[in-house]
Amino acid sequence: MSAHHEHLNHGDTHHDHHDHHGHGDHADHGSLKTYTIGFILSVFLTAVPFWLVMGKVIPDSRNLGFVLLFFAAIQIVVHMIYFLHMNSKAEGGWSMLALLFTCILVVIMLAGSLWVMYHLNHNMMPGMNHETVPESFNQPSTNEMNNMRNMP
Repeated sequence: MSAHHEHLNHGDTHHDHHDHHGHGDHADHGSLKTYTIGFILSVFLTAVPFWLVMGKVIPDSRNLGFVLLFFAAIQIVVHMIYFLHMNSKAEGGWSMLALLFTCILVVIMLAGSLWVMYHLNHNMMPGMNHETVPESFNQPSTNEMNNMRNMP
């Protein structure tokens, strides 16, 4: 007999055993209405950016990128609220605090990565268009030749 069945045989009923979730709170786990709202919002937040890209509605790629990032951020929030049930009351606020810390770290990593890539691109690309010639192949200018002759 398993430990689960033995525990039930010692006076606990099946109903009492499953009432305790171990989370320390009785948070709402969603209803059909909230899941439907979340689903409709998710479909909308997926279809609109798809239409923007496929219909070439925004011709400037930089602006299109910012609009797509905005829709992606909104969709992340919709998923966290309607499907993951994140709020300030869940688990005594600790899950929200962990989420904020994670968001700060992600922003720092992304901003730092973009900053490094931009500066690498900005600093390295001009050198890529010019052929580099070793110093030994450079011909001295006329002024340099005259200065070399006048040296003691």
